[in-house]
Formats: sequence, C-alpha cells, structure tokens
Amino acid sequence: MTVTKGESVPEGADGAAAVRGDGYVPSERRLERERHKRARARRATAVAALSTLVTAAVLYLVVVHAPGWPRTKETFFSAGYAREALPKVLEGLWLNIRLLVVCGVAVLVLGMLIAIARTLRGPVFFPLRVLAAAYTDFFRGLPLIINLMIVVLGVPALRLQGVTVDPVLLGGTALTLTYSAYVAEVFRAGIESVHPSQRAAARSLGLTNRQALRYVVLPQAVRRQVPPLLNDLVSLQKDTGLVSIGGAVDAVRAADIIVGRSLNYTPYIVAGLVFVALTIPMTRFTDWVTARLDRRRDQGGAL
Repeated sequence: MTVTKGESVPEGADGAAAVRGDGYVPSERRLERERHKRARARRATAVAALSTLVTAAVLYLVVVHAPGWPRTKETFFSAGYAREALPKVLEGLWLNIRLLVVCGVAVLVLGMLIAIARTLRGPVFFPLRVLAAAYTDFFRGLPLIINLMIVVLGVPALRLQGVTVDPVLLGGTALTLTYSAYVAEVFRAGIESVHPSQRAAARSLGLTNRQALRYVVLPQAVRRQVPPLLNDLVSLQKDTGLVSIGGAVDAVRAADIIVGRSLNYTPYIVAGLVFVALTIPMTRFTDWVTARLDRRRDQGGAL
C-alpha cells in the first residue's frame, strides 16, 4: 500500500504517521492489533509484579511469625556473624575459583581422551577400549566424597617419597578423576551422535581416520554437547568446596572455622549464598546456549 497525494495517513499509537521508509502504511487493523498486544504485555507485567509482591509479603509474614523464628534468625541469619564471615569466605572462594579453572581444563582434556579411546575401532584397540570403559564405570560409581577421602587423606598416609601431601593438589586430582569419567561419557555420546556418513564422506575426500575424527567428527560432537558439558562444570564448581575435608582453607573451610569458634551457623549460610551467586550466572549461560542451539536446529542451521 502506497500513499498518494490527498490520501489520509493512519496514525500510530503515539499520534505520529506510521509510515515506514519504503512508503508502506500499516492498516488501522494492524495498528489496533499492535496496540492491543502492547496493552496485554503491560497488563501481564503489572499482574506478575503484583502477584510477586503479594507472594513475597505472605512468605515473609509466615516466616517471621513461625514458632522458633527468633532463635532461627539468631542462629542462621545473624548480621554480625555475616559481616565477619563474608571477607574470609570471599578470600577462600578464590581457591575454589582457581580449582574450578584448573580442574575444568584437566577434566575436559582427560574426558576427551577417554571418550576417543572408547570409540576407537579395530581389534587392536580392544584393550584400550576396555580400560577406558572400566575407568568410566569405576569413577562414575564411586561416590565423590569417598574418592576425596582416599586421595586427600589416604595418599599422605602412604608417606611416599616425591608424592605431594598438599590437600589442594590432592583434592583437585580427586575431582579430576571423578568428573573426567562423567565428561568422557558426554563426549562419547556426542561422538556417537554424528552420523557415520559424515566420517565416510571425510574418508572419501582423502582424509585419514585421524583427520576425519579431528576435523569432522569432534567439532560436531563438541558443539552438540556444550549444554551438558556446561552443566558438569556447574556441578564441579560446587564440588570444589569438598576439598576442605583435607584442611584446605577455601570458602567452606573459612566458614567452618568461624562456626567452630562461635557455634553460630550464619557463616555456612554466607558461604552457601556466595556459591549460589557464582553458580547462577553459569546456569543462565547454560540455558542461553541451550536455547540458542535449539533455535539453530529448528531453523535448519548447523549445530
């Protein structure tokens, strides 16, 4: 629809002529529909905000008037102990972050190698496939806390020359051993999800098996498995707090020291909230990546 001299131009919701740069003038029905959508969006936002405020007020009244709330507030939500604990917990959190980075890289590398070993073809690689399968089965079945106790507490008891007794290094080793088994299965699922025709096409173009795996199969497998890999990293971030069982002063241990001295459990709440604050951005990033991959798949794009 174009506008000729003498024709009236429909006006938008703001009173201005709703004419696009190419001369198109939306119809009055479309303008009315858009105004209706904006009104519904504003109404939905207002209702959501009101319901949230009402729910928060009800929860607050229920909690503060519950039996035992004063004692609970003093024991778990003391402002004084929270102010005392926060700097020490944040100082210990730096150790957790370093463990996450170092162990995360080690887990990804080791998990990838194990996954490749499990997917190697040919009878000559049978022992390697068996060892890789035994590794994943064992460490996926072994509780992480037991693995940490064996490595962090048991290895120093051996008093082996040249073997470190640093609880941070030993704890990171235990975390890497356990999480690499989970990540290996994620990578293996991604490798096996790539259609065999992709490998066959690469071989027909003259690529070797190694080149086909490196340039064709692995890039597709990794892209498809990004969301579960990020979920494993979120879990690893939380479990770095378990290295405190060996005496490493991380965020959890820093809170535990204050609790042991004061018999007030507010520092545990502070440490927990700090971990939650660190985990939420990673979780939202995982959701964003998952939604982006879903949109690309729905649109027929390459994963």
